[in-house]
Amino acid sequence: MRWQTILLVAVCLLFGKAAWAGPVLDKVRARGQLNCGVNLALAGFSIADSKGHWTGLDVEYCRALAAALFDDPEKVKYVPLNAQQRFTALQSGEVDVLARNTTWTLTRDAGLGMTFVGVNFFDGQGFIVRKADQVKSVRDLDGAAICVQTGTTTELNLADAFRRHNLQFKQVAYEGFEESVNAFFSGRCDAYTTDGSALAVIRAENAPNPDDYVILSEFISKEPLGPAVPQSDPEWFDVARWTLFALVNAEELGLSRQNVAQAKATSTDPEIRRFLGVTPGMGKALGLSNDWAYRIVRHVGNYGEVYDRTLGLQSPMKLDRSFNRKANMLWTKGGLMYAPPMR
Repeated sequence: MRWQTILLVAVCLLFGKAAWAGPVLDKVRARGQLNCGVNLALAGFSIADSKGHWTGLDVEYCRALAAALFDDPEKVKYVPLNAQQRFTALQSGEVDVLARNTTWTLTRDAGLGMTFVGVNFFDGQGFIVRKADQVKSVRDLDGAAICVQTGTTTELNLADAFRRHNLQFKQVAYEGFEESVNAFFSGRCDAYTTDGSALAVIRAENAPNPDDYVILSEFISKEPLGPAVPQSDPEWFDVARWTLFALVNAEELGLSRQNVAQAKATSTDPEIRRFLGVTPGMGKALGLSNDWAYRIVRHVGNYGEVYDRTLGLQSPMKLDRSFNRKANMLWTKGGLMYAPPMR
């Protein structure tokens, strides 16, 4: 009978997943709302206006996840977190998902009880300097005072890069993002360092005169940014991961907010029919409705649409997708945005 027991265990492992949900997914459903950790205020990624309306790339991911779960992208409570608070908030259960421009690293992924679901923006750490100083590369910053925010990977990257080039620098560290940025523009340091996308925002929104400042073209690190969830709940991880994949796959399939309803009603493409839930089966393994991906596209759009209105040419940031060697473009156009097929 031993082989029968082994067979029964194998069958349970193979098919049992869809029969129950993890604790986080159950909690979110019972609450009827997603608690999403975001940046305090970083234009392009997550920022609230005077009426409390949140926008940004990370905010759109939260909206997509709520759309998949509730068919309502507004069922999100945004929890603003600074760099020091973000991991504790996820570990304690204060937030269900951390969607706060956070770099995916080995120590964070393996040592903090959290798991990254993927990359929603490929970034790299750079420097902003005064044009009048005529700094052209990192080597020109030898002996410079450099402002940096504490509790981020930028501190380690900064030290590594200068040690690699045998350069000296004075670190001027601040706990708060705004505090560190203001210190640079008030002249307390010669350069400011953070992710390249954030530097574009800083120059556009914080500089007294943006034309007086230059962002160096040289990056000193890889900064794959993406959402993270508790490591203890694989079911919730799957839902969060495939929400991100759905945004990318939708763009590759040519599905958008404008055409997705028509595609659902008329498309004969078998891949599109599976994706939109016309052909059932893609929701059961996640514990979601068959049309969960359709909900995402109908309410939020595809990855390209999200990028364009938050960071891209339709946004105040005007950050083209060719930024950082085209990394944020689809793989079919020379980029790194690639998602597994939904079948």
